[in-house]
Amino acid sequence: MAAERYCVPVDVHHSSPNSMRINRMLRMSRRDVLLAGMGAAVASVTAQAAEPQPAVSSDVTEAAQFLTLSLRLTDRETLSPAIGSALYARIVQAVPERKAQISQLYTLMRQSHFESAQELAIAAEKADPAFKDVIHDIMTGWYRGVADQKVVVYRSALMFDITKDAVYPKTYATGGPFYWTSKPPEVPLPTGAPGLSPSKFVVEPT
Repeated sequence: MAAERYCVPVDVHHSSPNSMRINRMLRMSRRDVLLAGMGAAVASVTAQAAEPQPAVSSDVTEAAQFLTLSLRLTDRETLSPAIGSALYARIVQAVPERKAQISQLYTLMRQSHFESAQELAIAAEKADPAFKDVIHDIMTGWYRGVADQKVVVYRSALMFDITKDAVYPKTYATGGPFYWTSKPPEVPLPTGAPGLSPSKFVVEPT
């Protein structure tokens, strides 16, 4: 039985040496391109995984702390983050040391479990009498909508929210014709006690 012999493909017989060399180079080039592409993809994924996540801005963190502190001081479950950020920026701009004081007051709040704003206010003034003015600035901002002697928010100020079912913000005829002839709703008397010591009464210019 005759031994089997390797048969060269027919198309090779009809190819010139230059064509065969070019074909081999093309096959190698395609392989190199494929390997290079796979390597680049792996390197890209590795670089993305190793790339550190962007750090959270300190201003955003401080504004979030201010909002959390404000929730406790106002005894509320929700407050507007946008208004909180605006108030915080104005308060810190007016009195730069408020930035550190608000952070310290936030730390004090987190160290103990305060059931109410009154408890936090009493503990804060005992810890540092300067916290009294800090609390005043925060409460003035939320309830009057004023910080740095500028109006930050008007209609959404909490002083209007408390009495919105009885007293309207200053404007024209929001209750319709003769709305004042209707009996106003009953408002329960406040039962809370002040958490801070009395302050000197200051008459503001009008």
